[in-house]
Amino acid sequence: MRRRTVLAVAGAAALAWGEWLNWRWSRTLVGRTAESGGASEAVVVLGFRNPQATANFINRWRVRAGIRSIAAESARDTRVIFSGGAAGGGATEAQLMADYAKSVLGFDGTVLLEDRSRTTWENITNVAPLLEGVARIRIASQPAHALKARAYLRRQRPDLAERLVRADDYRPGEWMIVKPLLALYGLRTLRGLTAEERKIELSSAAVTEWFPRVGRP
Repeated sequence: MRRRTVLAVAGAAALAWGEWLNWRWSRTLVGRTAESGGASEAVVVLGFRNPQATANFINRWRVRAGIRSIAAESARDTRVIFSGGAAGGGATEAQLMADYAKSVLGFDGTVLLEDRSRTTWENITNVAPLLEGVARIRIASQPAHALKARAYLRRQRPDLAERLVRADDYRPGEWMIVKPLLALYGLRTLRGLTAEERKIELSSAAVTEWFPRVGRP
């Protein structure tokens, strides 16, 4: 019985740790650009290697995360940019994600394709010209990957990085069972970030979200 208790506590701690890290990464390197109003925005959805003829599970989730990131008041002024080249000789990740967004999710907004990139650095290099003129920029992917992309935008185009706001790519309980694994993988992929790039500015609202007040009505 004691062993079961220890395993249960360890499992709960691992799940909480995975949630915390993914929550934290989703709020790192995002600016203070106003979230309200009708100003234009861009949502960048980063592709994952996709050798098959349709969008794979990870790319389907990233598309959904990107679409749900669109601010309701700015929907008509939002461009969704799907970014990712081809794995082999098939269709590009960008095209597969766009097809899924339109044919399955019924998305009928403005779509732009960036279909040459093979790395996250290239994703940012190639989408940067498509981000000119928008007031807000959201990057949608798994939280660690999106943070890496925001760090790259900050290095390449600090002027555009000032317009970064959160994407809706973290939700409590979503991917919960695998979040510890995503956290471990994220720690590995984020080793190249500087201490400054890992810094998170926690507002009182963000702290309240993670640690809700006891007795809240």
